[in-house]
Amino acid sequence: MSDHLLPALSFLVAESEPPAARARRRDSVGRSSGETYAALLDTIAPGARVTRVTPADEGATPLTAADIAAHDAVFLTGSPLHLYDDSPECRRIIAFMRDVFGSGVPSFGSCAGLQVAVVAAGGRVRAMGERREAGFARRIAPTAAGRDHPLLRGRPLAYDAPAIHTDEVAELPAGATLLAGNAVAEVQAAEIRHGDGVFWGVQYHPEIDLAEVAAALRRQAEDLIEHRLARDDDDVNAQAALVEALGAEPDRRDLAWRLGLDSQVTDAATRSIEIRNFIELLVLPARARRRR
Repeated sequence: MSDHLLPALSFLVAESEPPAARARRRDSVGRSSGETYAALLDTIAPGARVTRVTPADEGATPLTAADIAAHDAVFLTGSPLHLYDDSPECRRIIAFMRDVFGSGVPSFGSCAGLQVAVVAAGGRVRAMGERREAGFARRIAPTAAGRDHPLLRGRPLAYDAPAIHTDEVAELPAGATLLAGNAVAEVQAAEIRHGDGVFWGVQYHPEIDLAEVAAALRRQAEDLIEHRLARDDDDVNAQAALVEALGAEPDRRDLAWRLGLDSQVTDAATRSIEIRNFIELLVLPARARRRR
């Protein structure tokens, strides 16, 4: 990235998690999903202005098209919302995403952020049933289109990534390109072109560190036990403790071996490469074109 451009960048981070979920996340890791994004963006693009909004919240002031267009990029966070529910929160976040597409501002989303973009553009999301990706998505493989796509530049032909979700993309909308998948979820990465907008998104979480993965496992312990991924709370806590320890000491080869992880997850810069690629290869060129 060109350092002289970075101070002028303006990012809009849209938190789609409801207030109660936001509070639980702050209790477990000390920050909301939007605050996690903001912290990472500060390391990738120092000096960029980051504005957090909560468009799914009741009483949130809707952003106008001009409000959105005043930014260089929009980021959509993860969330426990089920986008197939006809709830007020889902309607509000989907309406926001349609306005993002209409603004022409490049956008990126992870986990539920991808699902929001899919539904806003006319695709479908569904519950995963008995299947789970709990902690990490394994053996993600780029498609033929994904191998040449800038979103996945630097990723190998198979890689793991932090992930924890109970819903998945059932059908991509028209104007979408499947970029990666694995044996658990067919859609792990996609590009969506809709209206005037371009969205790059992933089902996994390139924005979170291993301490947040561990906290997510603990928050979802009941679900993991119900779906027989763990026998009891002790199992969940033992797995979370391993993940947390590796996050604190990413060079611990013994812990990486026990968890079956490599530098695609343990190296912070590699783990967040999709967000770095999005800024460098979509946001900055789009910004330069707008300013000509």
